[in-house]
Amino acid sequence: MAIAIARANGGWISGLIGIVIFSGSLPATRIAVMDFDPAFLTVARATIAGAIAMVLLLVAQSSRKSYPSRPEGSEWVSLLVVAGGVVVGFPLLTALALEHITSARSVVYIGLLPLSTAIFGVLRGGDRPRAVFWLFSILGSALVVGFAASGGSGNSGAVRGDLLMLGAIIVCGLGYAEGGRLSRRLGGWQVISWALVISLIPMAGLCFAVWPTSFDNIGVNAWLGLGYVSLFSMLIGFFFWYRGLARGGIAAVGQLQLLQPFLGLMLASALLAEPVSGAMIAVTLGVVACVAGAKHFAR
Repeated sequence: MAIAIARANGGWISGLIGIVIFSGSLPATRIAVMDFDPAFLTVARATIAGAIAMVLLLVAQSSRKSYPSRPEGSEWVSLLVVAGGVVVGFPLLTALALEHITSARSVVYIGLLPLSTAIFGVLRGGDRPRAVFWLFSILGSALVVGFAASGGSGNSGAVRGDLLMLGAIIVCGLGYAEGGRLSRRLGGWQVISWALVISLIPMAGLCFAVWPTSFDNIGVNAWLGLGYVSLFSMLIGFFFWYRGLARGGIAAVGQLQLLQPFLGLMLASALLAEPVSGAMIAVTLGVVACVAGAKHFAR
């Protein structure tokens, strides 16, 4: 019993560290796309993280005792889903979105990520949530759509950025659900490492295809942003996040994502001096409340 409790507590701590790391992703992406093309940023971060992941798997293989089971059968398909969602889809869609909206505005959409993850978890796991679950789901979505339509962030007319963020939340939720399911057998850091490795060759090829003609106009902050999203957002954060999901439970530890909008808003305000309006905070609180309710009635 004590071992089980300690394992669950360790899962919560790991999950919290992962969420803190992820909270810096959108502000770092916003900084990076000020100088980098979004397409190049997406494939460059995946290439850098994929190369590091390959080294980690090779080192683990050489030590043998820590080498994980290799993916088998349909697990390769699931890894492709993880790669499509968190390696390619979410980074690309958010980078494109942040050309049109502020990172503070985008954080509001992150409030829907726990719900997106829960929905795909239901679809993949065959659970049958109570009707109240879907009530909270619809209400939370309505809050976000209404906020986007009203231009409540002070950046009205950014419909394209809003739609791109919604798409990012959908594919990321799917990638989280698949990754959380796989991590119980393969291990947390191994899931994201395998997903990055199977993406490495196409991402590296695309990286050279969209290689900038010059880096002369790339500022230090943009390079730091690229470094953060490559090393922390794409790789290290997932080590803690998937480990937390595997140890503490997907449904339980997944609720820690509710903290991400608040952490992201604080970072956007502190690092980018972006305005955080009262309406934005109110909508974020409303979305978080709806996601919390949906989580409560998910079983």
